[in-house]
Amino acid sequence: MTIDELHAFLERAFAGSTQIYEVTAVSAEGVNLRYRVTAQNERPGGTVSGPTMMSMADTAAWLAVVAQIGPVALAVTTSLHIDFLRKPAMEDLVAVGTLLKLGKQLAVVDVALASISTPETLVAKAQVTYSIPPRRD
Repeated sequence: MTIDELHAFLERAFAGSTQIYEVTAVSAEGVNLRYRVTAQNERPGGTVSGPTMMSMADTAAWLAVVAQIGPVALAVTTSLHIDFLRKPAMEDLVAVGTLLKLGKQLAVVDVALASISTPETLVAKAQVTYSIPPRRD
């Protein structure tokens, strides 16, 4: 799927989500995603909340999978492990979701998250597994 197709699919699946998420690149290896951070994403201590970063990791993984299998909304998370590495600044986040495995039933995606001003310094790292529903012919 192209960037425009992913945006349209994301908006159909989760109305309003394209105001928060922006796919900035897509390839056979995965996707790059930007999250527009607002004051609603702040946690005490002046940093982006963990649930915000988990949501971004899950969304990046989901989009990396559907970019390859097509618009299958019922691909669902079966596992998400995240390590929070550094305190992110209160600014937009970027994620690189890289497909590690794309099988018939399961997909595994590595997601690296960073603040937009320092994309080379990870703030979190996640591994997400998705269950892919059987194809209906």
